Amino acid sequence: MKSTLNIKFLWLSIFALSFAAVSVYGGDGALSPKLIEQIQSDFEMAPHIRAMYNSITNNNVKNLALNRDILRQHNEFFSNKVKVKGITNQKSSGRCWLFAGLNSLRPAVIAKHQLKEFEFSQIYLAFWDKMEKANTFLQYMIDFRGMDLMDRKMVIILRGEPGDGGYWENFADLINKYGLVPKEVMPETNSSDNTRTMNNVLYQKLRSDAVKLHKMHRAGKSILELNRAKEKMLAEVYRILVMNLSEPPKQFSFRYQTKDSSEDKDEDKKNNGDEDNKEDTIDSDETLEITTTPKRFFAEFVGVNLNDYVNIFNDTTRDYDKHYRIRMSRNLYDGHDISYVNVDIETLKNIAIRSITDGTPMLFAADVSYDQSSEHGIMADGLYDYQSIYNIEISLTKAERALYRGSVRNHGMALIGVDLEDAKPVKWWVENSWGSDKGSKGYWTMYDDWFDLHVYNIIVHKKYVPKEILKIKDEPAILLPPWDPML
Repeated sequence: MKSTLNIKFLWLSIFALSFAAVSVYGGDGALSPKLIEQIQSDFEMAPHIRAMYNSITNNNVKNLALNRDILRQHNEFFSNKVKVKGITNQKSSGRCWLFAGLNSLRPAVIAKHQLKEFEFSQIYLAFWDKMEKANTFLQYMIDFRGMDLMDRKMVIILRGEPGDGGYWENFADLINKYGLVPKEVMPETNSSDNTRTMNNVLYQKLRSDAVKLHKMHRAGKSILELNRAKEKMLAEVYRILVMNLSEPPKQFSFRYQTKDSSEDKDEDKKNNGDEDNKEDTIDSDETLEITTTPKRFFAEFVGVNLNDYVNIFNDTTRDYDKHYRIRMSRNLYDGHDISYVNVDIETLKNIAIRSITDGTPMLFAADVSYDQSSEHGIMADGLYDYQSIYNIEISLTKAERALYRGSVRNHGMALIGVDLEDAKPVKWWVENSWGSDKGSKGYWTMYDDWFDLHVYNIIVHKKYVPKEILKIKDEPAILLPPWDPML
């Protein structure tokens, strides 16, 4: 009996202490009138704050925060540059990964065939990407037909496709399956330049189709009947895509002009190897024409084995020297999930340097939300000093930013140059896909401190990757969930 009374007394004491704590801290965690009153009474419009208040309310705070010291010290000298030609423009679409991937393949094709100019069709891959995403989405609706719609996996699927985004594995899968075509064979349309309306229509259509498939399942329809319904739905998706993007060719003819390599070298000497400074006055030596298919064009005209490329990551949230794979990160149902070898940032940069100094550009992905100026073409840590303006401290490591969902790989670009001092990188030269009116005629200087903080991965040929890292790639992958911060 005494023991029971002691327990009751203990619980009453805990309740009383809890009630006292609630009173002190504002109860349910709400922003109480008392707390607001306290914050307002503590706030003082000091001279510095008033000056900043007047400046910010009458100006763009981003311009006020721009670090002039970084601008003064900025230069565009690079000890090593890959020769490229022509800036591309993804316009109002999220196809950066397609542009960057194709831009990284383009220099070798131009050099191989001595082309005056050349660009791949980005819309061709975008068309098949959306078809594949639609198929994957609908097939998941069939595969997980009995799953609770509130299940985390189902929520991830339903929040997804058919957007514009993608990753290296999706890029390689699409090309291996569908090949490539030159830009003039399938040029851009209004809907490829501005994808929002088309994507919204597809988004609604696919969710309507998902409801139909699940109703069929609940009505006892067979898998065969669900698959037949899916085929009809995909035929409608194809029609929508053709009306927006045009129909992809099964076969095509391609005329191209070659130029004399010796004249090209003379021009390089005059222009310090910068293709974009050239006056395009070289008369073509020969005009050629081929008739081919997209897959043959990729195999014969491009002639690159995409299976020879490796995805090298700097994922600071996990152990290095491990092989990881993110489940359900594929765009193609029969394709590959994101798979990467995780290394420290210095190892990643050394691999990138090997590739660039050998004249080979590479696709890379970064978070461009922070400290980059489209006006100046600069990416540098501390480029915008908001901490001084607001008198606050913002201190996040790369891992913390990713884990707390403050950073994500949101843009793909091509890495085409590096400036080395004493064999160490100072800055990097970046080919973007935002048009020539952004950055420095379409290019960006990425300083090495920004690289450390915001670059997540590079796609590089295996010949530049140390053997011990290639061995890790061959090990069984550690599986990661589809809500992983690296996705």
